[in-house]
Amino acid sequence: MDSLLTVITSTLFAGLAMALGAAIACFEKIANKWLEEELRHSVIAFGAGALLSAVAFVLVPESIEILSPLSACLCLLMGGFSFLFLDIYLKKTNTSASQLAAMLSDFIPESIALGAAFATGSSNALLLAGLIALQNMPEGFNAYRELNATAIYKPYKIIITFAVMALLGPIAGVSGYLWLSDEIVIIAGIMLFASGGILYSIFQDLAPQVTLEKHWAPPMGAVLGFMFGMLGLIITT
Repeated sequence: MDSLLTVITSTLFAGLAMALGAAIACFEKIANKWLEEELRHSVIAFGAGALLSAVAFVLVPESIEILSPLSACLCLLMGGFSFLFLDIYLKKTNTSASQLAAMLSDFIPESIALGAAFATGSSNALLLAGLIALQNMPEGFNAYRELNATAIYKPYKIIITFAVMALLGPIAGVSGYLWLSDEIVIIAGIMLFASGGILYSIFQDLAPQVTLEKHWAPPMGAVLGFMFGMLGLIITT
């Protein structure tokens, strides 16, 4: 019961990081335009670094120990191609929620894997929970800016919507805890699928937005994001 409660609380707080990122974006307007640009690009870069650390330190290492090389490569490619086709579909339908779709497409499979990790007593479960929260905040920041730019959605409605969507985390996490704890092959496949999608998102959506001419802080945001993931690995192992 204690483990199940941990799954619920950790996935909920990780999901609420999306709403926190949206709230930060809501107050992003700063009198100094240079500082505003630097901050916005640094937050996006931080998210890319955190996403990359989740792939490098948790999702891929744990999965390749279970799956065959061919299966691992196929799962990773399936994740990448799924995000590619989703991206193409959203562009063709002129949907202004590609960042939101990408955020949820990461969050749900990672929460399933997190629930299963807690059920199996994985030493990296808490690390994965922290990394999900770290990546959700910048993704929420980015998704808020995308939705708010359309002038259709009011800021407070976006933040409330993100907070409600955080409930998907406990639902996915409890599902993984109750029904997939013994299915280590399926969990490994889900983690690699998510990794493929994350890598696609980093280089399709996040990395291109980081660059600023004659500005050097944003790349350090990516380094800091990756550093927090590395630090979490050191502390929990």
